[in-house]
Amino acid sequence: MRVIISVLDSEDTEQADLRGGRSPWYATPEQAVRLELDENVKCDALIVGGGITGSLIAERLTRQGLDVIVIDRELPGRGSTAASTSMLLWEIDRSLTQLTDLYGFERASRAYHASLHAVAGLKSLVHQLGISCELRDKPSLYLAAGDTSKELLGEHQLRERAGLPGEFLDHRMLLDVFGIARAGALVSPGAADADPSQLAKGMLETAAARGARVFEAEAIGFDAAARSVGIQLKNDRQIEARSVILATGYVIPAIVHSTIQTVSSSWAIATKPQPQNLWKEGALIWEDSKDYLYARTTSAGRIIIGGEDSDEVVEPEARDRLIPQKARVLAQKLAALWPAADLDIEYRWSGTFDTTSDGLPLIGPVPGAKGIFAAYGYGGNGITFSFLAAQLIGDLIAGSSSQLLTDFALDRDG
Repeated sequence: MRVIISVLDSEDTEQADLRGGRSPWYATPEQAVRLELDENVKCDALIVGGGITGSLIAERLTRQGLDVIVIDRELPGRGSTAASTSMLLWEIDRSLTQLTDLYGFERASRAYHASLHAVAGLKSLVHQLGISCELRDKPSLYLAAGDTSKELLGEHQLRERAGLPGEFLDHRMLLDVFGIARAGALVSPGAADADPSQLAKGMLETAAARGARVFEAEAIGFDAAARSVGIQLKNDRQIEARSVILATGYVIPAIVHSTIQTVSSSWAIATKPQPQNLWKEGALIWEDSKDYLYARTTSAGRIIIGGEDSDEVVEPEARDRLIPQKARVLAQKLAALWPAADLDIEYRWSGTFDTTSDGLPLIGPVPGAKGIFAAYGYGGNGITFSFLAAQLIGDLIAGSSSQLLTDFALDRDG
C-alpha cells in the first residue's frame, strides 16, 4: 500500500523567517538561474533544499555519477546559509568530556575524529574544485569562560588520549601568545573559515556542470513505493526518484521526528575592515560554556562576533526586534574580549538555528520512509556536519554503511 507523507508543517516558513538583518556575504552574487518545472520528471536522487547542505550533497552524488535534481522553493543559499558565520570547526558543541559522559569514550572519540576528518575533507575538496569562497586555514581557540581552566585541562588530557591535536595554554601563555586575558585555552590546528554563500554557490555550480538540474519548486508530499519515491510538488507536477534527501536546513519537515532537536536564535555583528587590529592568526574563538560567544575575522579584515543564543525568542519578528539590543551587547563583549578592536559596526543580523541536546547532527534514513534520507548538520558545526552528511549519505546510496549512521540516527535518544 502506498502512503502519502506530508513534507512540511502546515505553517510555512520562508527564507526571510530564518534570518534578519544583513550579513557580510548576503550580497554575494546569486545562484545561476533556476528552471521552472513544467513537466513530470525522473532522476536517481532528488535533493530538497539548495543551501550549503543540499549543495554539498549534490556535488557528492554527481561525483558518483548519479542523475541529480535539486529543488528549492526560494533562492538557494539565501536562507540560514546567509546567516552562518561559517566557522568550520571540528570541535563539537559538546566537549569530548561531555560526550564521553553521555555515550562513552569510544563513541565520543569517533564523533570527534569524524568531524576532524570532515573539515580536512572539505578543505581538500574546495581546493581540488577551485571554488573561490575565501577559504582560509585557521587554528581554533577554545577559551575558558570562568575563573579557572581546570575543566579545559581535563578536556585536553582526554583529547590527547583520543589522539586529537591541540595544546593547552594557561593564563600566562594565552596572554603572551594571543594577548587575550582568560584563565586558559585550548589551541588546536585544523579549522577554517570561509564565505558560506560563495561556498554553497560553488558546490551547486559544480554539480550543475556535471548535469544536475536545479528547479524552483516546493515539495508537498511523498509517495513511497517499492522501487522509488514519488514527490508531489505544489504546482501539481511530480518527480520520481530512487532516493530523496531532505536538506531543508532549519525548516524541519514533519516526517522527521526527533526528540533531541531544539530551535534557537543567535545574533551576530561584523565590524568595518580593520586588518591592523586583528588577533594572532585570526584564530576562530569560542568559549567553554553552553551558550558560548564565538568570534572570527574575514579576509577583508572585519571582526565577526556572535552569540547571545536563546531558545525562548525564536519567533522571527521578536528575534529581529532584538537585533539592535543584541548588537550593543555583542559590541561590549567584543571590547572586553579584544580591547584593540574598533567598534564601528557595519553589519548586524540574526538567524534561526537548530541544535541537538548532544551537539551531534541528524543524518541518515528517515524511519518509516523507505528511500528518504535526512541531512541536518545542526549546531555550531553546521557546515562541517553538512560535508559529513554528504559523505555518509553518498556512501549509503552507493551500498556501504557506517557506524556513524547509528551515532547520528534521527530517532536516537540524547
